[in-house]
Amino acid sequence: MVSTMDEVMREPHFRVVIFGSARIREGTHQYKQIYALAKRVGELGLDLVTGGGPGLMDAAMSGHFDGKKGADVHGIGLQIRLPKEQRDSKHLDIKEEFSRFAPRLDTFVALADVVIVAPGGVGTMLELAYVWQLMQVHQMRKIPIILLGDMWPDFVRWVREWPLKHKLLDRGDVDMLYLAKDSGDAMRLITLAHEQFAKRGRVSPDIPADRPL
Repeated sequence: MVSTMDEVMREPHFRVVIFGSARIREGTHQYKQIYALAKRVGELGLDLVTGGGPGLMDAAMSGHFDGKKGADVHGIGLQIRLPKEQRDSKHLDIKEEFSRFAPRLDTFVALADVVIVAPGGVGTMLELAYVWQLMQVHQMRKIPIILLGDMWPDFVRWVREWPLKHKLLDRGDVDMLYLAKDSGDAMRLITLAHEQFAKRGRVSPDIPADRPL
């Protein structure tokens, strides 16, 4: 079993990154959705990467721990030093703490084979925008960005009605985004991406799916 971030970076292992709010509490619908999704990710033997904090990050790590089988499946937390929201997620196998957001975001990018963006605030929006823009300008390989939950259809509608309509971005930029209404939808997309990875050693952003975008 690997024990350091350097060892993780050298491992050819499929990894799911989940971004989401630290403020959403246990027992809520969103918490349960992320727990269920992460449990399935663990059952498939896939690594999980989060910000390593409370809220939806804790839901993800708890679900992943309950689903995973074997010592070669890792729950990875990339933590940030903040004056608030400092409690660690449970069940982190590997964690690394950052004092600034930029190197932390770059580490998320380096680890991700697929990105799930759950409901969240400014931090979650920053993570989404960073990954999306790096793919737009070809500074990272293109992977699926899956927007999970009720927060995102209005956002995608706004993207189409403003930036896309006014030619501030291209249709191909919007096509990087996949809407998933629940954990089952998200898991189907993750499974398709993982099948590509198993066959080719890489993931394409153009995974076949019915996408209401």
